[in-house]
Amino acid sequence: MANEDRESPARTARRLVRASDRASLGTLYDGGRQGFPYVSLAVVALDTNAAPLLFISTLAEHTKNLMRDARAALLFDGTAGLAEPLTGARVTVLGEIARVTGTARARMLARYLARHPSASIYAGFADFDLWRLEPQRAHLVAGFGRIHWLEASSLVSPPGAAAALAEAEPDILQHMNRDHAATLDLYAARLLGLSGEGWRLTGVDPDGADLRRDAAAARLEFAAPASDAEAVRREFMRLATVARGLAARA
Repeated sequence: MANEDRESPARTARRLVRASDRASLGTLYDGGRQGFPYVSLAVVALDTNAAPLLFISTLAEHTKNLMRDARAALLFDGTAGLAEPLTGARVTVLGEIARVTGTARARMLARYLARHPSASIYAGFADFDLWRLEPQRAHLVAGFGRIHWLEASSLVSPPGAAAALAEAEPDILQHMNRDHAATLDLYAARLLGLSGEGWRLTGVDPDGADLRRDAAAARLEFAAPASDAEAVRREFMRLATVARGLAARA
């Protein structure tokens, strides 16, 4: 995947999924009419390897459906703001969703809450829990004539890189937010065209990094997938050089 073209279908799909903070969730509704699709809005975050995370209540209809049948689909829509929506990219991720348990739960929940701080108010509610979709296939439509089925291996990051960055992420976030706050603002302003100061790094993964300022979230893409913390450090340095160059020419 490291040599994969940035505009390949797999890269396009991962970029869209990584940048999204919500999706349409399709589950199978019973209610006496077994097999009917039921679609709802889901607020999502991504695990380090790009597996979608949901923090949902057992009182919600979609969760009741998942407790009967784990099969689900998430539609990530990248067409917002386009005059012709059908020319934009969207990807449907198919898989099975299960509650997150074990030692990884705290890390994944922290990642979700960093992406969606307002969800913290539900963290102590007994009916809310963290769920994770294990991707099996994905269907990408990236405009007319660009339609592809992708296997899970094309959508998620390599296990080694994802595990290495999952372990290193807390230290990377602490270091960047504490020691390089001005650089994060520079990334936002010069690389992403965003205004304001006080941008914080909320997540890092092989494909890029997540930024947040108050209610605004943004995605910073890496030029190539990063395999470990040292690769992330080098990419942040490269991005800083690019951003300072843009600032000097402004």
